[in-house]
Amino acid sequence: MSHNHSHSHNHDHGLGNHSHDDEVEPALQTLIWKQIDFESIRTLNESEPDQGAKIVEKTWSQRLDPEPMLESDSDEQILMFVPFTGVLKLHSVLVRSLEDSSAPKTLKLYLNRDDLDFSTASDLQPKQTLELSQTSEIQDLPVKRTSFGNTYSLTLFFEDNFGNDITRISWIGFKGEFMNLNREPVEVLYEKAANPKDHTLIQGVGDMASQGTRHGM
Repeated sequence: MSHNHSHSHNHDHGLGNHSHDDEVEPALQTLIWKQIDFESIRTLNESEPDQGAKIVEKTWSQRLDPEPMLESDSDEQILMFVPFTGVLKLHSVLVRSLEDSSAPKTLKLYLNRDDLDFSTASDLQPKQTLELSQTSEIQDLPVKRTSFGNTYSLTLFFEDNFGNDITRISWIGFKGEFMNLNREPVEVLYEKAANPKDHTLIQGVGDMASQGTRHGM
């Protein structure tokens, strides 16, 4: 099993006249945060419960905070399931880690799969594979938009790192366009998400938990 950490650098070119300290406004134009179903995030092989969810819950203004930190447990691999409250056109994954050998190297993305564990993820062809850098900078990792135009959930498989036994990730974010289901208002979308028939993805996480192969899921 390998553990992955991704770094993302968030530059919105073409918006003009902004420095690193002045990136909040352009970033928030496409930043997906409120539309993440935080309570249903599941992470396999995390050293402490809910570490994965906690780094995703960090806001844009908290992206550089060193804590909380997600650390892998028994080896360097990390598998994280992130569901959204509706349909997302994903543009990129944002990752920040440390500038050492614990930084994730390879990130494999799986679309709308709530049933993956390390064994199935290793055997399954990912929707896209991203290569990360060994840096503490925020890495903005673009995805193939045509492949992620109908995203209900995303599974992130950090397969390896730069030689450490433990993978460390301090922040994960997402950029994209959030779509209302059936062109309904967002308020109606959240009400629909409460219906049992709409909880297929969330219920499926229990199947991963029953595997017992890694901590935290």
